[in-house]
Amino acid sequence: MSWIIALLGATQNSIRVAQWMLQVPGATSYIGCIGKDKFGEEMKKKCTLDGVNVHYYEIDNTPTGTCAVCVVGGERSLVANLSAANCYKSEHLTKPENWALVEKAKYYYISGFFLTVSPDSIQLVAEHAAANNKFFMMNLSAPFICEFFKDAQEKVLPYMDFVFGNETEARTFSKVHGWETDNVEEIAIKISKWPKASGTHKRITIITQGADPVCVAEDGKVKLFPVILLPKEKLVDTNGAGDAFVGGFLSQLVKEKPIEECVRAGCYAANVIIQRSGCTYPEKPGFH
Repeated sequence: MSWIIALLGATQNSIRVAQWMLQVPGATSYIGCIGKDKFGEEMKKKCTLDGVNVHYYEIDNTPTGTCAVCVVGGERSLVANLSAANCYKSEHLTKPENWALVEKAKYYYISGFFLTVSPDSIQLVAEHAAANNKFFMMNLSAPFICEFFKDAQEKVLPYMDFVFGNETEARTFSKVHGWETDNVEEIAIKISKWPKASGTHKRITIITQGADPVCVAEDGKVKLFPVILLPKEKLVDTNGAGDAFVGGFLSQLVKEKPIEECVRAGCYAANVIIQRSGCTYPEKPGFH
């Protein structure tokens, strides 16, 4: 039985990391869109080998999305060619074999980037989670999502039980909503207090801040958790660090561990990924 199901692009890194941390074949599932080409085949092969149950929407007329990455001194810059990732349709999600994955899962994680592609798919999953006492989670993902997809984000925010983001995204969210504060702790609390569609679960907001402590807001209060500091000479590539944090966090959340353990696992996973090129990891996790 799948514990977690994730939809679209950046979430694929998170779900692979969660699967790696869990070490239980088929514990996670992933749905997204790829082209029928060599990159799509490679993606299917790698994710399947990782133990992720993938159900891709495969299309003929658009290539699989690719991304150019420039890494200098450990820091990165990305240029994405989204291609097929922009073509996902809710008709694929509602096919019996795919919706069965949704029904089996208890935890759902979707990237904020998916708001630009198929908000109707997001709404279907969000409403299912709320109606069945399951956990629905999203990521702020990028400042431009908060700015230019504000209405779509606001529509689904009431369904979010967990909101992930970084300090830049949180401050942009605050600015867009006229909150007149750059204080990440205040912003995290405000997001956590946003009205909910279901009262079954409270909302918890998790904001990462690079080398600064992770900010977690729940019940009107904030807790700060230190990250694992890494000597600069060991930093290889920050690409995928945020995604890895979420993956590590999810791996413990599905085990119903306390939030502090979820954060600790997220920090561990991110620390592993930034010491390697790309979102890669050793065969077995060393998290205990």
